[in-house]
Amino acid sequence: MNEVVGRDDLLLLTLDTLRYDVAAELAAAGRIPNLARHLPGGAWERRHAPGSFTYASHQAMFAGFLPTPAAPGPHPRLFAARFAGSETTAGRTWVFDTPDLVSGLTAAGYRTVCVGGVGFFNKQGALGDVLPGMFQESHWEPEFGVASPTSFEAQVARAERIVGSLPDEQRLFLFLNVSALHQPNWFHTPGATREAGDSRATHAAALEYVDRHIGRLFAAMGSRRRCFAIVCSDHGTTYGDDGYTGHRLAHEAVWTVPYAHFFLEHSA
Repeated sequence: MNEVVGRDDLLLLTLDTLRYDVAAELAAAGRIPNLARHLPGGAWERRHAPGSFTYASHQAMFAGFLPTPAAPGPHPRLFAARFAGSETTAGRTWVFDTPDLVSGLTAAGYRTVCVGGVGFFNKQGALGDVLPGMFQESHWEPEFGVASPTSFEAQVARAERIVGSLPDEQRLFLFLNVSALHQPNWFHTPGATREAGDSRATHAAALEYVDRHIGRLFAAMGSRRRCFAIVCSDHGTTYGDDGYTGHRLAHEAVWTVPYAHFFLEHSA
């Protein structure tokens, strides 16, 4: 990462609430071809989330604690704040001297931009301004939120505008929080009704919806120079698993998340 930071653009894409089992099934079945072609070996890596809901997980990720590989460690991290005694800071870790990764990248000359999705990024109250407030520039509109059936398309269009407005020499760190997987997601299944509600199947349909449009985002992020992309979930969610519904609870479906990182090569 010490070679990547300062040379390449960076993308952190969190697929908010995406379950690992659903993501893995869809990749194996060929139902998310645009994502799968970038996944190493065509499959998601199984990891453990650093938090059980959006706010906690993103605070951890912005401190350098991305989802942890679901196997005994220690596992060296990509990014880490300088911290005496850290067992997961290695020679390849990019170490920053600020309180969080975002300000660390700002200090390294990056333009840091947030395109929000779920309510913790909506800037409509003090709490909803904490996470986007870390960035030099942040964007949120109702069209980006959980209630919009076209949220991801709107977010991608905004990202394209952001990328297109930057001088060629300016490095970019773009963070985009995808809201489409989060409840409500019933409207991503043809013929579904509000009364029938959300399910594991509508959750899967929402991921297919995201996949249909993600190529535009990847193309934009690779249009200026090579981009290092991290695509992961911040936590999963439950749909009646063992009697549980939702997240902010300790359940395998919440703690286990899909993760991948890869390069988006520059396409002139």
